[in-house]
Amino acid sequence: MLRVGLTGSIAVGKSFVLECFRELGCNVLDADRTAREVVEAGTVGFGLVVEEFGRDVVSENGELDRKKLGAIVFADEAKRRLLNSIVHPLVFQKQNEWLIECEQRDPKGIAIVDAALMIESGGYKRFAKLIVVWCEAEIQFERLTGRDGISREDAERRIAAQMPQDEKRTFADFEIDTSNGFEDTSEQVNETFLALRHLME
Repeated sequence: MLRVGLTGSIAVGKSFVLECFRELGCNVLDADRTAREVVEAGTVGFGLVVEEFGRDVVSENGELDRKKLGAIVFADEAKRRLLNSIVHPLVFQKQNEWLIECEQRDPKGIAIVDAALMIESGGYKRFAKLIVVWCEAEIQFERLTGRDGISREDAERRIAAQMPQDEKRTFADFEIDTSNGFEDTSEQVNETFLALRHLME
């Protein structure tokens, strides 16, 4: 089985790209979803986050208030690192369990794990190939402010908190530029998929 990492900055279209790979028959795992699962109410991760950040980050329904937590960590690098130090090991563990399960079920398949901080965390080293998804900076701003309903200032702060896109691209074995919309992106995904299949021949 070919293990592939997929990464990119916030609001560049990773979820759409991942869905395209799923439709082509790849096994896919969204690390953002995994990151939510490992801090759901009642989990070890939830307990650790509340212990460090206090009950203020728990919403009325008993789950983590992700918006409130996000506002805290995007404004304070030390707190962001603290949160990552809690969440990343738990996410890695779940990813590894999933990859083993995929290999047993589909030994000749392609398994793709999507994670925004794959390079920063060093997690990309566990994969044979790395795909970096990116888009033009102004399009990224438009998508982020439109999607999350935040101000441009907040969007700039969130983007600045991550590794610059150009730096991420230097790690890439394959790049997918989502700047020109869904159809163009789908074509790039198809080309990348064929290249990955070719590696397995």
